[in-house]
Amino acid sequence: MKESRRDAGKMRLSRPARRCADGREGRVPAGSGASGAAEGGAGRPVSPPPVPAPPGDARRRGRAPAGRFPAPFPAPPAAMERTRAQVDATLQTAKLDAAELLPAAHCLRFGPAAAGDVCLLELEPALCGRLRAGRSLVIRGDKDEQAVLCSEDKTYDLKVADTSNLLLIIPGCKIPEQLKMEETPCDIIHTEIFGFSNNYWELRRCRPKLKKLKKLLMENTYEGPDSEKEKDSSHLKYTTEDLLDQIQASEEEIMTQLQALNACEIGGYWRILEFDYEMKLLNHITQLVDSESWSFSKVPLNTCLQELGPLEPEEMIEHCLKCYGKKYTEEGEVYFELSADKVCRATAQMLLQNAVKFNLAEFQEVWQQSVPEGMATRLDQLKGLALVDRQSRPEIIFLLKSEDLPEGDQERFNGLFSLREKWTEEDIAPYIQDLCGEKQTIGALLTKYARSSMQNGVKVYNSRRPIS
Repeated sequence: MKESRRDAGKMRLSRPARRCADGREGRVPAGSGASGAAEGGAGRPVSPPPVPAPPGDARRRGRAPAGRFPAPFPAPPAAMERTRAQVDATLQTAKLDAAELLPAAHCLRFGPAAAGDVCLLELEPALCGRLRAGRSLVIRGDKDEQAVLCSEDKTYDLKVADTSNLLLIIPGCKIPEQLKMEETPCDIIHTEIFGFSNNYWELRRCRPKLKKLKKLLMENTYEGPDSEKEKDSSHLKYTTEDLLDQIQASEEEIMTQLQALNACEIGGYWRILEFDYEMKLLNHITQLVDSESWSFSKVPLNTCLQELGPLEPEEMIEHCLKCYGKKYTEEGEVYFELSADKVCRATAQMLLQNAVKFNLAEFQEVWQQSVPEGMATRLDQLKGLALVDRQSRPEIIFLLKSEDLPEGDQERFNGLFSLREKWTEEDIAPYIQDLCGEKQTIGALLTKYARSSMQNGVKVYNSRRPIS
């Protein structure tokens, strides 16, 4: 773990006279709160205490492996300790002004157990706070996937960062702020180095990798309680724990995506309804609303369950109402307000999934006739679901779901520009919206992956790279 600290003073070091923890961050081993890592200031590593120089020119025989004494240098005995006079002499030799440093001097030496097999993890303060509060962080990813680290609600890329400085692990290491707060300031602190490392794990916030979630759930869609598939127990099913184990995302991000996919828990397993079965349930509800002359903004749950219970399981009827409506309570009764946009969008998907391309004018006419009476269809209801080609004659519309496009930024743009050479921002925006990070905009993505030009007075975007 790593936390950023800035100190007003500096710590004295024994020979060679170099500054330790002079404003640089401290690092501790992952999973340990009792150790610290000191890094040499001003781009220089902290050195161990001096030992008697070997005879001759042994110092020039080459560099030793990181963290080890050169062969001519034996490890100093444990009883060997620096005196104040030796420290002051070292400072004078290095031409350092003692007034600019803190009074305490750290004298470091490698202990017999010092080893380089320590992993360091750099964490932002919020994540450090989570660990101190007793919460956990989880590393997820199969053998063929890039590892990610997840908290309860965020996902981070986990990558190794090399450093030119040797990072020393020092149990109980005190930083300048802690030394200043001590009632009795220390003069000389003799410290034994526990371990060392030349790299650390670095975290960067990333988008959750959720494409795999739909892929797993689509292996065994739910077609109703009476389907032959439900009688065959050999089909794969996934519990929440299974998904947490296989999906590279935090639990909150996974649960949010399950809701976006209209997934439901059936018998302890997460399932996606077969689209035809989902439309069958929706059709039962809209027909009941029409026959009872209810308002789409006030559909009573209990009456729906009583009337449609003999046709389909009640939990499926309620799940469909949740997918296409908003639940609320009035005078002790539970009602749902059906969303016209969601119903119209689902109806359009049903019409388009059986046709490669559809004449736009004919589609709009059939679409309006297919939705429940009182609902109005609009093309903006199909953002991220269908694409209109206005360059063809006659104009056509075809199914293009954003959730089916590649997950990576460059792969997504390659796929879109393979499909169409030039895009307006209005057309492409629904298909790249999910690629935007916390502080990223659609305009920034287009600037990075596309070139803009004017075509008939309209700004269009084409690929920066040749598309084969």
